[in-house]
Amino acid sequence: MIGVSFVPFHSMASLCKIFLVFCLFNLLASVWPYPVAVHSASDVPINVTKHFNFPDFSFSNNPRLVHDVKLLGSAKFSDEKGALQIPNESQEIDIRHQAGRGIYSFPIRLLDPRTKTPASFRTTFSFQINNSTATDQGEHGGSGLTFIIVPDEFTVGRPGPWLGMLNDVCENDYKAVAVEFDTRKSIEFGDPNDNHVGINLGTIISTQVVNVSDVGVSLNDGFVYRAWITYDGPQRRMDIRLGKANQEDYPSKPIFSDFMDLSPYLNEYMFVGFSASTGNHTQIHNILSWSFTSTSQAFLRFPSDETCQGKILLENSTTTPTPPRKSAKNEPPRSFLIFVAAVALALALFIGFYFISRHRRNASKLNTSVETEIHMPRPPNKPRRFTFSQLASSTRSFSEIELLGSDSRGEFYRGKLSNGSQVAVKRFSAEFLNTHGADKRRMLKEIKGISHVRHPNLLPVRGWCQDNHEIMVVYDFVPNGSLDKWLFGAGVLPWTRRFKVIKDVADGLSFLHTKQLAHKNLKCSSVFLDVNFRAVLGDFGFVLLGAESKQFESAVCHGADVFEFGVLVLEVIAGRMREEKEEGNPEERNLLDYAWNLHQTDEKVKLVDRRMGSLINLEQAIRVLEIGLLCTLNEDKGRPSMEQVVEFLLNLDKPIPELPRTRPIALFPYNSANTGLCNSYSCTF
Repeated sequence: MIGVSFVPFHSMASLCKIFLVFCLFNLLASVWPYPVAVHSASDVPINVTKHFNFPDFSFSNNPRLVHDVKLLGSAKFSDEKGALQIPNESQEIDIRHQAGRGIYSFPIRLLDPRTKTPASFRTTFSFQINNSTATDQGEHGGSGLTFIIVPDEFTVGRPGPWLGMLNDVCENDYKAVAVEFDTRKSIEFGDPNDNHVGINLGTIISTQVVNVSDVGVSLNDGFVYRAWITYDGPQRRMDIRLGKANQEDYPSKPIFSDFMDLSPYLNEYMFVGFSASTGNHTQIHNILSWSFTSTSQAFLRFPSDETCQGKILLENSTTTPTPPRKSAKNEPPRSFLIFVAAVALALALFIGFYFISRHRRNASKLNTSVETEIHMPRPPNKPRRFTFSQLASSTRSFSEIELLGSDSRGEFYRGKLSNGSQVAVKRFSAEFLNTHGADKRRMLKEIKGISHVRHPNLLPVRGWCQDNHEIMVVYDFVPNGSLDKWLFGAGVLPWTRRFKVIKDVADGLSFLHTKQLAHKNLKCSSVFLDVNFRAVLGDFGFVLLGAESKQFESAVCHGADVFEFGVLVLEVIAGRMREEKEEGNPEERNLLDYAWNLHQTDEKVKLVDRRMGSLINLEQAIRVLEIGLLCTLNEDKGRPSMEQVVEFLLNLDKPIPELPRTRPIALFPYNSANTGLCNSYSCTF
């Protein structure tokens, strides 16, 4: 028995159209007396060359400097030294744990995508590393400087031993090439000493390492050095030379020269420049001059000879009669046979198509509304509905590799859509949806409502998915990750950046409240930092159990948002989580209780994160801390609105309401593990 399966309505229609076009094309080819012109590629290689030169980085000699070089993070142009400087020591902040980049503003062609041949390039630059701190044990500053090739001009890497190259939320396949001049020994990265040059291919761990002490170089001795990096693309060979800048002669012997295939780590167009960082110890990295030249191979495409001959023949036919074609007397007309066959087959297909469509019409109507919503043309940034298969494909079937984080409500996955844009997908767990099953319809309504709200401090919602008994929310992907990774991780955010985060969060919440919306899930893990370290609010709560009235919900959750903002302020200032582990001091485990106790004894300065160093503005930090405590008051005892909080933060000289000496007693104890989106403690105030 032969089984017959039918294709869907739209697939059959497309198949019929393709077949008819094919038949008509063959019919035209059989009767058209002239050659059909078809463009083909001729392999004509050419060299694409890019060159730029900065003898120094002073504005007087380079009036277009700000247009040609893009500064990211803690970087500046020092007109006094004529240098590109990382970190920016002119800022009144602690220059520990800083990272910055200086990138040539325009992309460079570094790979031929057709042949996968890397471009050849040569760059030379002079640099100077000045120590800023030294310990009693004689240890000097860190961490080092790199020449980098990266896929974008937005990302800033982490400070400390990461050298500003990568951060902990970069993709596993983040394409980057770097030559590092490292002055710190990081055992976890396999560094041999604190004076080496390494070649890094897509990772912070060096593929090749050279101990430059063997060639009489000490990178952090304050001398000006010059580096020459040459790469032969077709031969896949890299050559690195290093010497003092006052030496006129080109070093005769390289410190490294060997085979090095960069093609797996290159895109067709990349950005080149420098990155540097500091850690617990500091140093100033100065790039004093820079020259770069690249040559890549490309191929021109020309029309084929047949195309040109066809055009000439067509032009000549207007003046010269075409000789009659000879044909056999008994040979049937070839074009007539093809035409008859095409018509017969097309007729058979249309008859079959008619009967198939009648049988499948009812089934197709069931999915019409969903398919229309999913596939309907819309502006590129307008929120849309996704299918389960689309999001599964974008996240590699929700692979553990793409997992960004999780909480009691679900998991976050990194994904890449079919158009290449990166997203973060929040997949709500079955347990959460079953617990809140009665609110699914309302939850989807709120997701759609939030998705149409736009503000610089709100993470855009790309869309949602209600498919296969799943509910998911799709956000824009933020490369620098969530605030908790920076606040409680290995690095230390300076006070100026923490204060900016607090103001950004306040602005975002205040805007939501003016739209009669609420966040309902405010915590450090739902605050994200974009490429400029601007804070944006994401991972919204969406649902509130038992809130049948919109006015009731707004009033309750606005108050809850203010309370949670106050706790977040304490976390940012203290640099610690709201609930410490059991090993800590019992009196200090609960951050909110501890903050109120310190306020009662007038010792609030003890709460400030000491890792931020001596350059912190303590008076400003204490003022912001008091605003945070004010937000945790009972609503009938003086808790402000977010609009008032924004005013307090914009004008720190403006008096704020006086805090009570003791913390008001709550009807319910605060519990940071509470998974309710407006927890009972904050909602009862």
